[in-house]
Amino acid sequence: MHFLRLLLITLLFFSCKGIVNKTEAKQNKKIKVVKIIPKVKKELFLLNEKNAIPFFYEFGKKNIENKVKIITQYGDIEIELFKNTPYHRANFIYLIKKKYFDGEYFHRVVKEFIIQGGNSDNKSTSKKRRAIGKYLLPPDTRKGYKHDRGVISMPSSEMENPYKLASPYEFFIVQKKDGAYHLDGNYTPFGRVTKGMNVVDIISNLETDKREWPLDNVRFRTEIIE
Repeated sequence: MHFLRLLLITLLFFSCKGIVNKTEAKQNKKIKVVKIIPKVKKELFLLNEKNAIPFFYEFGKKNIENKVKIITQYGDIEIELFKNTPYHRANFIYLIKKKYFDGEYFHRVVKEFIIQGGNSDNKSTSKKRRAIGKYLLPPDTRKGYKHDRGVISMPSSEMENPYKLASPYEFFIVQKKDGAYHLDGNYTPFGRVTKGMNVVDIISNLETDKREWPLDNVRFRTEIIE
């Protein structure tokens, strides 16, 4: 009886020791520490009146493209941008690369005068503008360019604007056969049509409503040729 009691105590001792050893082994295992790196929120860059010109100065040096294409349901219009109107050229290239013009409209068509594109009342247009910024471009009218037929130019902003600052999101193409020289000095020609004036003529002759918006919407997209 005494022997059995001693045996039971011995077995219980070694059993408890085994449990303790297993517990210690678990505790001694290396704990893998996962380092959590917080995500840094990328600050949205927006153009404004103060940073637009310095930005386009640098952007223009790195992005030297000056041949673009406007693609419509009536055909393509190819345009060469003037290199010596640097801010207007850089702005146009920047907007193309930001996909701003894709899905926009020729929203103002005046027969025997101009076709104008880049604006609409759509929420998508306002959303794209908010994502790029609010700014105007200074006129650059002393480079000797005139509003000949086929010239692409930039209209002034509709806001109070005594200095004829340009609305960067819009452009117009002169369709008038003998030019629109009364616009010289007020607006900046920054390129010319090299191919597709027949498409400009087709769009110019479309029927419009009282706002000069074509009854059949003329949507377009743009791409860089070189």
